[in-house]
Formats: sequence, C-alpha cells, structure tokens
Amino acid sequence: MYDDKFLPKLSQNLLEILEDNEFYDVTIEVGNDPYVKIFRSHMIILNYRSSYLRRILSTNVNKKNNDGILVHIKLPNILPEIFQMILRYIYGGRLSLEEYDTSDIIKILIAANELSLQELITHLQSFLIENKKNWMEQNFNLIYKTSFENDSFSKLQNFYQSDNSKLESKIITKEISSKSIDSRIITSHHAELISKWIDKLENTDKMKNLYEFKLILRGSRDGFSPRKFHEICDYKSHTISIIKVTSSNEILGGYNPTMWKSGLSFGNTKDSFIFSFKNKKNVEENILSRVKDKNLAICNDPDFGPVFGGYEFCLPKDNILSIKRPVSYESISEVGRFSVEEFEVFQIIKD
Repeated sequence: MYDDKFLPKLSQNLLEILEDNEFYDVTIEVGNDPYVKIFRSHMIILNYRSSYLRRILSTNVNKKNNDGILVHIKLPNILPEIFQMILRYIYGGRLSLEEYDTSDIIKILIAANELSLQELITHLQSFLIENKKNWMEQNFNLIYKTSFENDSFSKLQNFYQSDNSKLESKIITKEISSKSIDSRIITSHHAELISKWIDKLENTDKMKNLYEFKLILRGSRDGFSPRKFHEICDYKSHTISIIKVTSSNEILGGYNPTMWKSGLSFGNTKDSFIFSFKNKKNVEENILSRVKDKNLAICNDPDFGPVFGGYEFCLPKDNILSIKRPVSYESISEVGRFSVEEFEVFQIIKD
C-alpha cells in the first residue's frame, strides 16, 4: 500500500519550480493584444500533463531560439488570469474552486478543454452539477450553449437532457431573463438587478423588459484615461459605468440615461442613479441611490471620465475613483479616493 502523506510536499515543491525563473525552457504567450501575459514554464512538466501542449512541443522541440529558450507557445484564446489558475493545477494538482466566481469556473472549463486536460474537465463538470445548480439555471443560455458546443462536456449535456421539463420551462421563460453579458466585473445576476432599477422596479419584482448590455469600453483593453472615455462614449445615451475597486470585492457604478459630452455642462435627468455591490459574489448586498437633484444629476467634463452629481462620484484620472460627500445622491460608499482595477461602460439596448 502506498502512503500519500508525502503528496502535499511534492505538490508544494512543484509549485516552487513554477515560480523559479532560473531553469525554465518554455515561454507561453497568453491572451490577445493589449491584454497579453508571458508565462515561464518547463517542457518536461507540460509534456506529461497536457496532450495538447505535448503535440505543440513535439513539433518545436528542436527549434532553439537565439536567447536559449527552446520553445515559445501562443495561446490567444485563453485569458491570462484563467491560464494562471490552470498552470497551478498542471504543476501542483491544486485548484480551490470555492475561491472563484462560477463564471470563472466556466472559463477554466473551456480553457481546460482547449488544453485537453480531461481529468480537470471531468472534475469541473461534476463540481458545477453538484454545487452550482441554481447558478446554472439562472444562466441557462450560457451553460446550455457551452455544454453542447463541446463534445467533451458530456456530464453537462446529460445533466440538461435528464431534466427535460426544467429545460422546456427555461426556454419558455427565456424572454423575461437577462441576457448573458460580456464583462470581467459583473454577472448576469448584477445585470438583471440593474435592469430592474432602470425600470424603477423593486428588487423582488419580476423583470418587464429584456435589455442587452452592449460593452463599449473596457479599461484594460481601451485605456482608463478621460480622453479615451469621451472618445468612445460621447453622444451615447443610456449607459452604465461599472468600476471594480482594487484589492476589494466592491463594485460601484452609475446609470446615465442622457448623452455624455466633452463640453463643460450638467445633464438634467430624474432617472439616473448610482449604486454599490459591497460583495461582488452576493448581489443582495447592494446600495441603490437615485438622483435627488435632477439639475445636477450628471456632469460633463473633458478632463474627467464619468461624473455623477457635483463631482461627488467620478473618475478624475487614470485608474482613480473619487467619492465625495453626497449632495445630488445618497451615499453609496465611504468617502475617499480609490484605485480602480477594472472599468467598463455598457450601452443599454432594449429589445
């Protein structure tokens, strides 16, 4: 009988090898411009852990570059943050799924399929079915589409096929469900609640309108500067600005039904609001503040990004969020200046 008490130490040592910058012989370029990251790795480990990477390595192993690195691999279809999670699994056999959002687990599953990590594919499907049934029901379109676009996801396919009545019910009620959303900050749950706020419904009310959240700006892709914000967002109405605070689970944002402009002016509206999700993993922990002074609802300033109220909630420069004492809105967060990890603007389109 083998004693597996030594496996944790082995796993730790292999992860230390991953973090060692001295003996690597493979570089992996992950993502697409401008969101690209280079990872250093080791051929011998990749060769035995991924059949997909083994095929790539087998065709490049004799092509040594001038800098001494044996192989340079490109993986443009995988996000760098997702690949970093997978690389830790490849080396150390570790992946604590409880730490990740369910939407990230779906991205890990899709990436694992591309890398032919069958053990991980099977485990992720089982985890979703056993622990995330409610989330999958609420994001039916995304999961159903994902599961039947990949032959490797047989567990998810069987899960849906074995529950035919629920499947039909979801198809029937699809028209009152929020659409999937291209966001690195919020999920369709957040989008559904924001849609209710736009329609001035209570959180517990049923949705009346189906909105598309069309991504028009992403800070990590397009830049965080006020100039870039106005270049992309000016003369667009019905926009939601979403901000993820660095080193925090808090999400903040605001809705502007009027057009953004570069000239100094105030936007007059009674329908704008600002909001906060204190914990991005729990949409119930939210604060909604509707405008109190419609004459100072929105401020247009070419030297700032989105400004709500009299500069009481705004992005004054790259990667900075400023929250001041509330005047035009109720307070949604503590007063101060905060570093911005990600910033997205969506245009709300009604079907």
